[in-house]
Amino acid sequence: MAFDQALADRIQDELRDLDGAGDRKMFGGIIFMVHGNMAVGVMGDDLIVRLGEQAAEVALSEPGTRVFDITRRPMRNWVVVDGERLDDDALVRWLRAGVAFASSLPPK
Repeated sequence: MAFDQALADRIQDELRDLDGAGDRKMFGGIIFMVHGNMAVGVMGDDLIVRLGEQAAEVALSEPGTRVFDITRRPMRNWVVVDGERLDDDALVRWLRAGVAFASSLPPK
């Protein structure tokens, strides 16, 4: 599966100065990490965001979100945000949420 390189570039620009930020291709897309913990990623044209359990439940009530499920086994605490809903403000908001969760975990 190809991923939206323009969206990945936007994310890289936002995370460029973040201590411990990195990326890695996986799941047929690209994942952005903070100190080795997955935070967000790009799958196809969509953003995937790793959140805590309660935050993920709340996020799924927002328009344009769905459970992250690429293997018919939903990935807990991850949500998919429709790429069409990612104006600059929305992207930054979702990135902050994913980075905050990843930053709350012990470094790997």
